[in-house]
Amino acid sequence: MENFKKNFDVSCETFDKLKSYVDLLNEWQNKFNLVSKNSLPEVWTRHIADSAQLYKFLDDDVSLVYDFGSGAGFPALVLAIMAKEKNPHIKFKLVESITKKTLYLNTVKNKIKLNNVEVFNDRVEKLNLPKADVITARAMTALENLFEYAFMFTDKHTKMIFPKGKSFEDELTKAKQKWNFKYTIYPNEFCDDGVVLIIENLRRKK
Repeated sequence: MENFKKNFDVSCETFDKLKSYVDLLNEWQNKFNLVSKNSLPEVWTRHIADSAQLYKFLDDDVSLVYDFGSGAGFPALVLAIMAKEKNPHIKFKLVESITKKTLYLNTVKNKIKLNNVEVFNDRVEKLNLPKADVITARAMTALENLFEYAFMFTDKHTKMIFPKGKSFEDELTKAKQKWNFKYTIYPNEFCDDGVVLIIENLRRKK
């Protein structure tokens, strides 16, 4: 836990908010199955740091971030907590179709006073929202499906940040059958067989 503060150079206030988030996760985990129970003992590495490493991909001109399938709030709530200190102008819109999970997300938002977060209890394809600067999703679905969800919210400036596991190459191959896009692969600093995919210039093949 202390290594996190050092590795990510966050203030004591931000660190305290992240600790409060972890406390709420543990409390609500007893009510709902938010994350794998086997991951809770390593929550600061498996979930908090794994999400926080994405912050460096948020450019200074980013103002609107969408997170699809938000679930327990990773990575969006971690990024929103960090942004309160570093880039308070960024707004985060979290989309989660399961009502009980949105109750949890709103509880975290309200208790930690994250006025840069808005939670939507709906399916992605039913939303009517402007184009995003950044779209994130963690462990939601395969890449080709993510593209279907994300496409209506993208323009030539939109960047997608998707943590992926060891099957990412297969997912890229399948996605290329229907989509044109530019991608960059970065190693996941906290998962040996994981990567972070940065997707840009998404276009549907004709």
